[in-house]
Amino acid sequence: MRTRTRTALTSALALASASALTLGLASSASAATAGRTVTDGTRSYTLSLTAPGTAAATGANVTVTGSGYNPDQGVYVGLCAIPAGVNTADPATWNSKPTPCLGGQDETGTTGASHWVNSDWYWMSPSNSSPFTEAGGLGSFSVQIHVKAQLSSTVTCGQSGVTCAIVTRADHFDSSDRKYDVYVPVTFQ
Repeated sequence: MRTRTRTALTSALALASASALTLGLASSASAATAGRTVTDGTRSYTLSLTAPGTAAATGANVTVTGSGYNPDQGVYVGLCAIPAGVNTADPATWNSKPTPCLGGQDETGTTGASHWVNSDWYWMSPSNSSPFTEAGGLGSFSVQIHVKAQLSSTVTCGQSGVTCAIVTRADHFDSSDRKYDVYVPVTFQ
């Protein structure tokens, strides 16, 4: 009888712990959306990026979605430090490349920290790239990336004035183009 009671109590505690963990994860995965309208050539694109606004400092896989992108311009999706002078609420200030980014420019997909979305060359890096889903000349995506507070051995989100965001930015074929930068600020718990 004592063994059954102990087993039932252990099971109840495990279930309660799992529920608490699930609630903690659910609250840290609250989504935020950012956007901007850009003109590229003769077309205007209204970009929308949705990502979690909070995440576990030790690391978590998160889903990031985007819509309204130019499918002819590849983008990286990743966690980056917000450059000095950039106000994430004011696209007019988005003049500096978001960097450093977790995992760097991960073209091979070894870290899982970024994803390359493009409609022409995605097949070259199948472990971390995919094409845009296209409709009406616009590109959208839904990808998973791994985020954590420590971007490098010397840069950690939330420390020494470093603020971070999940971002899109033009890929390595046009890395100086700031039109496709979109920021969703992230805080780490």
